[in-house]
Amino acid sequence: MGEESPRANRSAGSREEQGPALLSGDGRSGPGGACGLGEVMGRVARSLQEQHGDVEATLRTLTDTAVGIVPGAEECTVTYVTGRRRVEPRAATGDLPRQVDEAQNRMQEGPCLDAVWEAETVRVDDMRTETRWPRFAAEAVELGALSSLSIQLFVEGDDLGALNLYARQPHAFGEESEDVGLVLAAHAAVAVAGAQNEEHLRRAVSSRDLIGQAKGILMERYKLTGDQAFEVLARVSQQTNRRLVDVADELTRTGSVPGAG
Repeated sequence: MGEESPRANRSAGSREEQGPALLSGDGRSGPGGACGLGEVMGRVARSLQEQHGDVEATLRTLTDTAVGIVPGAEECTVTYVTGRRRVEPRAATGDLPRQVDEAQNRMQEGPCLDAVWEAETVRVDDMRTETRWPRFAAEAVELGALSSLSIQLFVEGDDLGALNLYARQPHAFGEESEDVGLVLAAHAAVAVAGAQNEEHLRRAVSSRDLIGQAKGILMERYKLTGDQAFEVLARVSQQTNRRLVDVADELTRTGSVPGAG
């Protein structure tokens, strides 16, 4: 790893000092100043909350927003790292970020992995002169990504997430890019966690309803009690090596007990 910036939790390995960039996703326009940034982040927070537990929609909103407000950003992806090894691009804004993430997964090296494993923020000023991950950097150049900014989103056990920003020009990201990216990541981490929790809750409620329907079918058909019907479902689940909710789903769809007959 290169030298870290004196500012806490800022990018690891930035090669040189850069002047401030315009506060916008591509340098064309932006909120301008701390007050403007606060207003923008307020809108971002509301937009993320409006997804109502839709994780994929939340991630798409996040990547689109990042390209719009982070200075220098042309492309973006949210990357999940599962088991601290497998890199999975999610909600990529185009082919370029998806391909760069896939290269990191294949080579098991790159700024995204460093961001989630070692440092909260990793900036690459010029892939053509990058020495930390020579194989990855060479492929990134071939793909057309000459600079990048990776910011840790969350850490949940061995599952991690990062916001990855890419540009086709070198030296696209400066300190202001990091400032905006870090604030956006903080809002996004809360929104993604909330969406995941809501999605899990909906799935749990849906599973409970399916099991209840399946129990009702068995109780009516075979004159069983609720406990007896549940025991039938549990036994079929064990015998067929399938999840209880999947057994219940098939029973409610087909009217037949899986594996019976």
